[in-house]
Amino acid sequence: MSKQVIHELAVAAQQGKMTFPQVVKGLLEAGVESYLVDFASKQKTHYLTDGTTHTVAMILELGPIAADFNGAELVAAIRAAQADTVRYPEFVKRSTAVGVIGYWAFLTGKRVIYFGRKGEQHIEEFPKPGV
Repeated sequence: MSKQVIHELAVAAQQGKMTFPQVVKGLLEAGVESYLVDFASKQKTHYLTDGTTHTVAMILELGPIAADFNGAELVAAIRAAQADTVRYPEFVKRSTAVGVIGYWAFLTGKRVIYFGRKGEQHIEEFPKPGV
């Protein structure tokens, strides 16, 4: 069942056991086209290609979400995750510390939109293979 797979992937990512590309591959195979992470409500909602959704509660302990959005520091956290020098738990810690309240990952569109508390945003395209 895809919802069980989605749940298992979400937990493994939050435990730092998988890289972002591994999670994306698994979610796409489970029929997920996008997901919305809301750090304020501590949940992740997956949007499936059949029009249904599946929400998973975050198990990570989240610190306070900074009031001010720092795009440069967010990009540094993203690059560290892309290089696999940090995994998801550290990425979340760094992201919330620089004012990210949530993000929407469009897997089929290959981009992520990060949001700040005042509507600030940063759009990150998935890296090209081999780059």
